[in-house]
Amino acid sequence: MSSVVADVIRVGPIQVRYRLEAGQTAGSSTMFEFLVPAQAHVPVAHSHDAFDETVYGLEGVLTWTLDGETRPVGRGDVLFIPRGHVHRFENLGADDARMLSVITPGLLGPDYFRDVAAILQAGGPPDLKKIGEVMRRHGLRPVV
Repeated sequence: MSSVVADVIRVGPIQVRYRLEAGQTAGSSTMFEFLVPAQAHVPVAHSHDAFDETVYGLEGVLTWTLDGETRPVGRGDVLFIPRGHVHRFENLGADDARMLSVITPGLLGPDYFRDVAAILQAGGPPDLKKIGEVMRRHGLRPVV
């Protein structure tokens, strides 16, 4: 399988770059790298009922909240997020953080991030109702 440099998708302050898409894995998984700038507070708490997520720390530290419990994920740390479990993250540190996320099965693709980015780039305050609609359409359940 050849290595292709994927485009960066900018979703507010977050940069997302897909490393594997569902078409490359027969739908078994997707994988993306994401960079979260220092002091960024994103995204809305959510869960996903049809897929699991595994996060691996590459650089910096993100503070994840999973089922109400806060845990730092730094370089070399792994966090498994089972389907149906509510989670969110933020970068409370002074340094940018970079993580790798693996989605199994590969139901979350780059179109999710592109759709949210389009709403955020529309100007004015973010339309949270539209973001919630995009989340639900892509298998995420926002928790507000």
